[in-house]
Amino acid sequence: MNQTETIAVAKPTTFMVSSEPDQTSENIMVEMRNFNAWYADFQALHDLNLSIPEKRVTAFIGPSGCGKSTLLKWINRMNDVVPIARAAGTLQLGDTDILAKSTDVVALRRRIGMVFQKPNPFPKSIYENIAFGPRLHYKGLSRADLDDLVEWSLKKSALWGEVKDRLNQSALGLSGGQQQRLCIARAIAIGPEILLMDEPCSALDPASTSKIEDLIFELRKQYTIVIVTHNMQQAARCSDRTVFFFEGKIIEAGPTRDLFTNPQNKQTEDYVTGKFG
Repeated sequence: MNQTETIAVAKPTTFMVSSEPDQTSENIMVEMRNFNAWYADFQALHDLNLSIPEKRVTAFIGPSGCGKSTLLKWINRMNDVVPIARAAGTLQLGDTDILAKSTDVVALRRRIGMVFQKPNPFPKSIYENIAFGPRLHYKGLSRADLDDLVEWSLKKSALWGEVKDRLNQSALGLSGGQQQRLCIARAIAIGPEILLMDEPCSALDPASTSKIEDLIFELRKQYTIVIVTHNMQQAARCSDRTVFFFEGKIIEAGPTRDLFTNPQNKQTEDYVTGKFG
């Protein structure tokens, strides 16, 4: 397993809108058509039509309670554990019908990494946090391969240099920002295709937030990333495409530069300029 390459973090140097990469040859990672979702009688999502491109960062923005996190939970089937949750319409990950009863949810979640708002490391060592998923999903890994994978994951999450001498210490002893990067390392260790990040910086200080943003900027070279954020500057800095939600509906979606500098909808303009939200 040759996964121990180092990374050079490419840091955005200003708070300007992220430049839009070439869109001419992009593939679609997640496709939804006429997608609706309910909690009992409450309709949380209304007729969503959206394509999420591969190896791009897509930001979901909008006021609290507008359906952003609900959509993430449907993409990786977390709502399966909510008895009153149901959905209808098309929701595809590549060729996989996410909503189909026949879909292997364990296999689906191996393809989809999830990073939550608050860092949630396991009460185990740093090493065991990273090794947990690979041991579960890939039986028969040798100790040498597992060591390589742990090192590779921590390097990809820009954490290796800070923890390489204390891998057997508790992950709970890390700072909040380090814990969040550890959770990202844990997510990518199982080899996902897409990373879902639900407000990954909202509980962090500015310095830790900057490191996570640097990391997102670097990881988009290898992964499709969807980030939910209430921070308009963060969406502008980190994302290639932005989707504005309001009351469970998509109001506007498009290249981040266009949505922030030339929104086509008055409601979008009011939100991104801080008139409401």
